[in-house]
Amino acid sequence: MLSIAAFCLTAEAQQRPLLTDDIDITPPGAIEISAGVDFFQNAKFPLSGITGDLTRVGDIRLKTGFARNVEFQVEGSLQNFVAINSRGPTPIGLTVTGNSTTDTDDFTVSAKIKLFNESNRLPGLGFKAGFQLPNTNQARGIGNNNINVFGKFIVQKSFGSVVNRTPRFKAYGNFGIQIMTAPVELFTQNDVWIYGLAGIYRVTSQVNIASEVNGRISTTRGGAALGTESIGQYRIGAQIKASGLRFDTAASFGLTKASPKTGIIFGVTYQSPAFFPLAQ
Repeated sequence: MLSIAAFCLTAEAQQRPLLTDDIDITPPGAIEISAGVDFFQNAKFPLSGITGDLTRVGDIRLKTGFARNVEFQVEGSLQNFVAINSRGPTPIGLTVTGNSTTDTDDFTVSAKIKLFNESNRLPGLGFKAGFQLPNTNQARGIGNNNINVFGKFIVQKSFGSVVNRTPRFKAYGNFGIQIMTAPVELFTQNDVWIYGLAGIYRVTSQVNIASEVNGRISTTRGGAALGTESIGQYRIGAQIKASGLRFDTAASFGLTKASPKTGIIFGVTYQSPAFFPLAQ
C-alpha cells in the first residue's frame, strides 16, 4: 500500500530528497546542511483559493548532533514563488496582484531522539517532536501563518550485507500526529495523522536509489478545516556522492486532491567534521 526505496551513503541520516525521517543521528559536534530547489506543478493553496506552479528556492535542512542519540533540526524554504494558474473563493483578504506571488516558508524546528538501536532481529526505534513557526503572511496566498505541533515515532530495519558501515538496503517508517490550527475557524484545530514509509538501496558506494510515500491524513468528520486537508506524495529519486558532497534529485507525484500534481526536486548536502568537544 505504501511504497519503499531511499538510501544511504554513510551511517548518518540522509533524508534528501526524501521527507521521511530515519533514526540515524548526525554525529555530536557536526553540522549537516542541505539546500535545494523544488518545482511543483498544479500546487493547491485551499486557504487562498490559489492554484499554480510552485518553486521553492533555498529549501534548507540544518541538523546538528547534541549527543550520540539526540539531534536538533531546522527545516524550511527561504523563498516560495507561485505562478498563478487560477483563483477560487477565499475567506481571507489577499494582497496578491497580477499572475504571481512570493513569500517565505513556515519553518519547522524539531528534535529527534534515537531510543533503541536496531539488532539482528528487532528494528531500531526513534521519536521526533517539533513545531512549525508562523513565518508566512497569509495575505500573500501561499502559507497559513499558523503554529502547528507534531510528534511521531520512527522505526527502522536494515537488510543485506554491510560494506563500510552501510547496509545494502534500509527500510524505515514514521507514524504520529500533528495538531494543526484551523486558520479561519475560532477555537478549532484538526488533529491529523502523519505518516511516511521509505527505504534505502545502495547501488554502488557512490550511488543510491530512493523512494517514499509521505503525507498526512485528516481525522475530521465531514471534511477537514480549510487549510488542514489531507495531502500526500510519492517520491522516487537518487543520491550521488562526489567531491565530499551528496547531490540528490527526485520526481514527486501527488496522492490527494489537495497535493501538487507532479514535481521535481534537486539538492546538495554537506556534513562538517565534528568540531565541538562534545564530539569526543
